[in-house]
Amino acid sequence: MKAVLLREPGGPERLEYADVPEPEPRDGEVVVRVRAAGINFADVLVRQGRYPQPPELPTVLGSEVAGEVDGRRVMALPRAGGGGYAEAVAVDDALVVPLPESATFEEGASFLLTFLTAWIPLTRMARVGEGSTVLVHAGAGGVGSAAIQVGKHLGARVVATASSEEKLEVARGLGADEALLYDGFEEQVRADVVLDSVGGDVFARSFATLNPLGVVVAAGFAGGWWEPLDPAPLVGRNVGVLGFYLGRLMRHRPELVADAVAEIVALWEAGSVRPLVGATFPLAQAGEAHRLIEERRSVGKVVLVP
Repeated sequence: MKAVLLREPGGPERLEYADVPEPEPRDGEVVVRVRAAGINFADVLVRQGRYPQPPELPTVLGSEVAGEVDGRRVMALPRAGGGGYAEAVAVDDALVVPLPESATFEEGASFLLTFLTAWIPLTRMARVGEGSTVLVHAGAGGVGSAAIQVGKHLGARVVATASSEEKLEVARGLGADEALLYDGFEEQVRADVVLDSVGGDVFARSFATLNPLGVVVAAGFAGGWWEPLDPAPLVGRNVGVLGFYLGRLMRHRPELVADAVAEIVALWEAGSVRPLVGATFPLAQAGEAHRLIEERRSVGKVVLVP
């Protein structure tokens, strides 16, 4: 079968469209015939050699797919090793979820990781509800587009940031009450919860936006590694920081993740939320898809189609 191999870290050209053996499922696994594979920024970081816990190379990237198992339309999360950038992948049967009838495979490959990364922090880790203000960084991205919808569903006022006027308009279209460029955002909003998948300077500046008892949820570092944090100002201002890493949570609290999956799929089926598919590429053009994301030109989720 065909797959996209990463043999060594580097630029998008390192992604090689190649023949690989068919997956051999272990006990408790099923083989998903992939119809769409979502690209997450973690894949880009692995390819660049910047991911803190990289897989052993060579590897097939891809931790989110939609496809078919025995005629059933499904979404699935391959384990940490990935394997989704392929025509088929072996997946733990417990990590296979029925795809809603009205959904496309491309939407299915854009849903689970982004909405879990928004839903779990905003419902399990932070207090979000009527009267809350949630600041969502990278509001036009995969996680950001999900977090805007989740925040609105929970009754919060949602403010989103983005890097261009075009992306601000995308955030507003998803329901953001206000949308701001990154320059000076900390002077323009006061928030109870900040969901940050950007990191770097954006993470550091986010603390200036917090109301008393507010928290910043660090969920990624697409814009750079986190700056060192002195706890003294946090204590003095009654604010805090939380960290969210879905991969570890899936290993150590699978029952919590399963409950969250059921909740967000129900929201999707009810029409309360919907994944944003920004671009679709053939599997053979995985390098070009990565380039689009790396150059910050993408919105929503970028998807590969075998």
